[in-house]
Amino acid sequence: MSADPPHPVDAGGSAGRPASSGPAVMPPGVLADAGELLRALAAPVRIAIVLQLREADRCVHELVDELDVAQPLISQHLRVLKTAGVVQGERRGREVVYRLVDDHLAHIVVDAVAHVQEGK
Repeated sequence: MSADPPHPVDAGGSAGRPASSGPAVMPPGVLADAGELLRALAAPVRIAIVLQLREADRCVHELVDELDVAQPLISQHLRVLKTAGVVQGERRGREVVYRLVDDHLAHIVVDAVAHVQEGK
């Protein structure tokens, strides 16, 4: 009995489900970039930051107050999210106000949280 040949990474669907209307095979660079993005979102504090920024733009001290996390830790997590292209900061006087780059990122986090809550 021979093993099936390896299949390219399918952009849509999975075993037994049809693929979406996207391309049939994802280039490795796209998959690597998506992996980096998911790693940037993988920390609980960063998930909480994304959920906060989904509601409204916020500066560091507002995130510190809302999440009850030390300012240096919030700043460190914001740096990771900024490097990954998840958030952008805009200086307003002495403060930097952070916002999500786009809604796709919030959907990833909201869907992940909803999935976990459904399982409990």
